[in-house]
Amino acid sequence: MPKRKPKHAPTKPSLIGWREIISLPDLHIGPLIAKIDTGARSAALHAEDIKRAGKRVKFKVRIDDHVYRCDLPLHGERRVKSTSGHSQNRVVIVSRVKVGRDVFDAEITLTDRTDMGVPMLLGRATVRGRYVVHPGRSFLLSRNRRKAQ
Repeated sequence: MPKRKPKHAPTKPSLIGWREIISLPDLHIGPLIAKIDTGARSAALHAEDIKRAGKRVKFKVRIDDHVYRCDLPLHGERRVKSTSGHSQNRVVIVSRVKVGRDVFDAEITLTDRTDMGVPMLLGRATVRGRYVVHPGRSFLLSRNRRKAQ
């Protein structure tokens, strides 16, 4: 029997910088800078005052001088080992992520990223198949491209 072509052929991955300006439409957050880190497994968002309330999670996200109050369904909890080698349990949410013109769902862990330089990290599970990361360039898909620092 001859092979049929899939109705939706896989698209070629886009080239993305190691930093991009993104937004989180479900949380009404953005634009914000995210680091693309293929060494990390999952996505992580800086969050404060994280409180589980049954099957929901409430938290605050502070970007520059603006505080976003968020309330989303709890997707789960995951044990995550940080780059410093410490493990911690983190709350997991699912939210849409907008990078350039692309919008997709992603599992995002919530943690304190105060000392990390950028409020959001997109790990390899989030970018796999969608993007190829250029380690020496920044803001390749962002509308307002910035010079790499």
